[in-house]
Amino acid sequence: MPAYKYEALDANGKSSTGIVEAETMKAARTHLRGLQLVPLGLQPVAVTEAGGARRGFFVPKAFSSSGLAVWTRQLAGLVGAGLPLERALTALADEAEEQRQRDLIAHLRSEVNGGTPFARAMGSVPREFDDVYRAVVAAGEQSGALGRVLERLADDLEERQALKGKLIGAALYPAIVSVIAVFIVGFLVTYVVPQVATVFASGKHALPFLTEMMLAISAFVRQWGLLMVALIAASVFVFSAALRQPAFRLSFDSAVLNMPLVGRLMRGYNAARFAGTLAMLAGAGVPILKALQAAAETLSNHALRADAMEALVQVREGAPLASALAAHKRFPGLLAMFARLGEQTGQLPVMLDRAARQLSNEVQRRAFALATLLEPLLIVGMGGVVMVIVLSVLLPIIQLNSFVK
Repeated sequence: MPAYKYEALDANGKSSTGIVEAETMKAARTHLRGLQLVPLGLQPVAVTEAGGARRGFFVPKAFSSSGLAVWTRQLAGLVGAGLPLERALTALADEAEEQRQRDLIAHLRSEVNGGTPFARAMGSVPREFDDVYRAVVAAGEQSGALGRVLERLADDLEERQALKGKLIGAALYPAIVSVIAVFIVGFLVTYVVPQVATVFASGKHALPFLTEMMLAISAFVRQWGLLMVALIAASVFVFSAALRQPAFRLSFDSAVLNMPLVGRLMRGYNAARFAGTLAMLAGAGVPILKALQAAAETLSNHALRADAMEALVQVREGAPLASALAAHKRFPGLLAMFARLGEQTGQLPVMLDRAARQLSNEVQRRAFALATLLEPLLIVGMGGVVMVIVLSVLLPIIQLNSFVK
């Protein structure tokens, strides 16, 4: 049933807005008058207003990543308690804090009321619900256990957010130290060093080599600094454009996986996400081939995604999942081992979930160890650079004192 967004006046002349469902706009006006409301404006809730088809850099989603996890958890609780899906969506629409969320939920509710399956209704707003999300919901509808499947989906979203948050937290302090160091060194080189050095430049004595070198660096930065910044920005833009080319992106991602420290982190993070998604889909009853394809599309590294798609082809031809994964060495051996145990015991989703948790813990351990190592190195490096700059300023003073004596 279509949904309409209205603005109306109540009996006291107070303006109010909301969502009403009706077969036609005329029926919606009649329904509002039956509620003792005088309609001022009425317009259908379109898919674009619900946040689905409209795209753009400055168009936010109705749900953030954490907000989607919370909403999924709430929907799972209502459906698991026996509340019909339409009533659960109505309750969530009433509790939504933002208008975009209310419009999105109203759109889903109107589609469901019209007889559209819930997963297909979400397909009309793909920007909000990705392929994996819709596949899990479709499996829950087909199995008749939508509440339980939504609970598992909420768990997966929360675990993914927790892992991402921990990785960002581990990288935050080194990033802040690096940015502050760049600004401090830039200020010292472009302003402090020239101001101090000009005092000694008019003297007859030659300046120390370190001071001369620092003055040359300072002059170069002041003369060509803006051009260097522009070149760096242009390089970033060109590099970003190159990453959109499939061949270059595949080569770059493959090179990243071969890096000593970052490569292991990338392999572990992507493998944990792949295993967790595959476990969730397989546990929800999604066929293994469809689950493999959906899980492969969640991989951010295109080289690993290509390996996963090749593994999908091998499984389609009859190969065991463990053998297909083991044939591609870029996936951690732990993943193939747990997949083999799952196939042998008939508990593939359970074993894949264990593999995802173990890989996730390993990624967190390595990320925090790397951050712990980087912190003192950055501080020592920053201190060394500042020491060189200070020495370049102090050496002329020391030299002048020796001449005076």
